Amino acid sequence: MPRSKVKLAFIVNNSTRRAAYRKRKKGMLKKIDELSTLCGIEACAIIYSSYDPEPVAWPSERGVHKVLGRLKNMSESDQNKKMVNQKSLITKKIQKCQEQLDKLVKENKKKEMTMFMIHCLNAGTVLPDSIKFDMNNSHGLDMVANAMQWQLFKDWLNDDDETVVPPSFGDAN
Repeated sequence: MPRSKVKLAFIVNNSTRRAAYRKRKKGMLKKIDELSTLCGIEACAIIYSSYDPEPVAWPSERGVHKVLGRLKNMSESDQNKKMVNQKSLITKKIQKCQEQLDKLVKENKKKEMTMFMIHCLNAGTVLPDSIKFDMNNSHGLDMVANAMQWQLFKDWLNDDDETVVPPSFGDAN
């Protein structure tokens, strides 16, 4: 049976917190060792803690100096290429959410215009109280109308019935 999800929060009890620190430190160093061995990469870890008088270095101080020396010998652009800090991570998440929001707003606007056009076609006229969106966006209405006409035309092409008249695509001017 899988363990329940651990709620990440500060551990108030000092002895429990110290025990959790030791277990997790051991597990993290083991994961870094596995990653280094399995993937053939150079990795190091430096852990500063109030529980240890000196920082813990993995694999050894010499190994850490070797990896950090290699990092320092890289150009600054190469060093920063794959590094992620909290600010850039949050900025990327905000940008992704903004793009998703823009996409949803566009889809909603298109659906709203489509529903409005269907309402107008069913009613046969545009009633002032039926206008629930900005009529200044005639380009959006044109796009929806053209998409609907194109879909009707494709349906007509796929239809075997010869009696269907193709939809008009506006003025021939």
